[in-house]
Amino acid sequence: MTPRRRGQGELEGQVLAALREAPGPVNAAWVQERLGGDLAYTTVITILTRLHAKGAVSRERTGRSFEWTPTADEAGLAALRMRKMLDAESDRKAVLASFVTALPPGDEQLLRRLLAQVEDEGEG
Repeated sequence: MTPRRRGQGELEGQVLAALREAPGPVNAAWVQERLGGDLAYTTVITILTRLHAKGAVSRERTGRSFEWTPTADEAGLAALRMRKMLDAESDRKAVLASFVTALPPGDEQLLRRLLAQVEDEGEG
């Protein structure tokens, strides 16, 4: 039986979850161990580097390697992905309009409340 292939972003989410459980900055070997050790060390480094490029983790050199700290949770990572996709499009207004009109009514109302909340905080 072949192992189940992880979904896009699933491994990044698992790495972030492991980092959030860490007692402080940790190295890649610590993350690898927390994820069950079935991942190659190089895979863990690749995921951490991608997360760093997305701004979801920070790193600090210690000796010849890095110690990693989360700067975003899974929701923050999803928001980073959404912003990256939006930034790649030439017509932001059309993309946002299409996104909003495709939302179920409950999500649309939630988005409206969140936007109003952000606007209110900006005035205060």
